[in-house]
Amino acid sequence: MKVAVLIDAENISFKYAKLILDEASRHGTVVCRRIYGDWSEQSLSSWKNAIMEYSFNAIQQFHNTKGKNSSDSALIIDAMDLMHEANYQCMCIVSSDSDFSKLASRLRESEIYVIGMGEMKTPVSFRSSCDKFLYLDVLLNKYKEAEMKAREKARSTRNSGQPKPADEEENGLNMSVIVNEIDNIISNESAEDGWIMLSDLGNKLSQKSPDFDVRNFGFSKLSGLINSLKGYELRGEVQPGANSASKVFYVRKKD
Repeated sequence: MKVAVLIDAENISFKYAKLILDEASRHGTVVCRRIYGDWSEQSLSSWKNAIMEYSFNAIQQFHNTKGKNSSDSALIIDAMDLMHEANYQCMCIVSSDSDFSKLASRLRESEIYVIGMGEMKTPVSFRSSCDKFLYLDVLLNKYKEAEMKAREKARSTRNSGQPKPADEEENGLNMSVIVNEIDNIISNESAEDGWIMLSDLGNKLSQKSPDFDVRNFGFSKLSGLINSLKGYELRGEVQPGANSASKVFYVRKKD
């Protein structure tokens, strides 16, 4: 599905930025990334780095009346415009506010899959209006635990002679980040038996880290990189009617 992510910055903390995109990308390709707020307000300055890092389109909305959140109206209008364009099959409305309950219901009537994201304090009226609702504060704690385990594994991998990162920045050249993303994708996207198509894994990696390229690590194919990590297993299958030399590869974590 093509996914549109619309964030009410005045109701959501910048610390959820990566989590929001990770969860949205599980449902398809995130094409539209918009975030709404009065960026002249000092309270929203903490979003600046996240907006640049994750390429959000920041929509300016001044407060016409003190105490009123004008961003809500701008988000709703844009969501309706996107609905009428009929280019998106899924919309993520990110807010802990109840003002988007009617919007979520209207989008669902137009057969758009609606994912709501907010904190535990989000009113039930908005939560129940969505096809799926995610508690960001709960998920963030789980993500932090998983990342700590992945980083520990990556450190032990590097110490055992595995390919080393080019630097310590969190980007597509850092092997520890890539291993962390591979583990997350396999955990979240694999079948019940733990297997995921290697091509699907590669697509998800590219969505999460646009600068990721196996050639950065000296490999011509993703399968070579996966084999070098030793913590995963690959299997190839010949599809019915296909040439015996043409295989579809699957990958999973070793027990």
